[in-house]
Amino acid sequence: MQAKKMQEILNRFLKAETIIISRHARPDGDAVGSSLGLAEILRVSFPEKRIFADNEDFYDSLAYLGSEGAHPTDEDYQNATVVTVDCATVDRISNKRYSMGRELIKIDHHANMDPYGDLQWVEAGRSSTCEMIVEFALFFPEKLTINQKAATLLFAGMVTDSGRFRYRETAPSTLRYAAAMMEKGVDTQFLYANMYLEEPRILQFHAEIIRKIQYTKNGVAWIHISRSYRRRKHLTMQEASEVNNLMESTKGSMIWLAFIECDDKSIRVRLRSRFVEIRNLAEQYGGGGHACACGATVYSPEEEAKLIAEADKMLEKFKKEHPDLF
Repeated sequence: MQAKKMQEILNRFLKAETIIISRHARPDGDAVGSSLGLAEILRVSFPEKRIFADNEDFYDSLAYLGSEGAHPTDEDYQNATVVTVDCATVDRISNKRYSMGRELIKIDHHANMDPYGDLQWVEAGRSSTCEMIVEFALFFPEKLTINQKAATLLFAGMVTDSGRFRYRETAPSTLRYAAAMMEKGVDTQFLYANMYLEEPRILQFHAEIIRKIQYTKNGVAWIHISRSYRRRKHLTMQEASEVNNLMESTKGSMIWLAFIECDDKSIRVRLRSRFVEIRNLAEQYGGGGHACACGATVYSPEEEAKLIAEADKMLEKFKKEHPDLF
């Protein structure tokens, strides 16, 4: 907990007349939950202020969390406090106007590879940015109000980014904050139905793709999904990327790689692992993220094969050093 940092952020919110919140592009539940959740807290707490969520891409798969509402004009930015949430690097901000404001605040739970902004609150050990927003609001109960809508948004981000509270960053405080949000009236059945129920076409895709998973000598599971296959199956990038979830339950496999061809012919890589820290591997391919959950990009079959080979060596070394885990 960084009390001084949170106090400084609150002080800037109190002084601001306009606050504009942005997140990372191609958002997940944490990005949407933290941006809309913080916006809702500020609107309820300071009805006299102008609060916006402003981003350039959309999130059809997360539409059940609600919309951003009206977007600000260029004039709104002139004296605004701009906040980015869940966005480690400037190039991933889903808002080209982020620098037009009076000041920029960064709130994030990724490694601080790009320390941008006038004020930064970054805690890489947190399970989600939503968890940080919950702590922030609860730390100032006389100033900030969490209503049911905000609690639902923040709980959704906590659940999704912690892998239903299974990932290593999940701490006792994570569960306490989740419980605090449930006490605000979160409808968990509504959320879980939207998060985890699948259309028949997606279940059919999963059944087909499981047979295509490949394994290296030391147990790295990987799959390549081409552009033509995505189009044939009418898959979004997000739907295709979720194949990591199909590989993680394989015994003896502790690194899982999903290679998804993009429309621009680059190949997005989604890296996940159990126990093994793979962030350094992702960073070698222009990516980053968490210790065991990262993203990267490769641009050719040769680069893809090299990444797989390096992951295999990494897993071989890890297994030799930790025989008791198997």
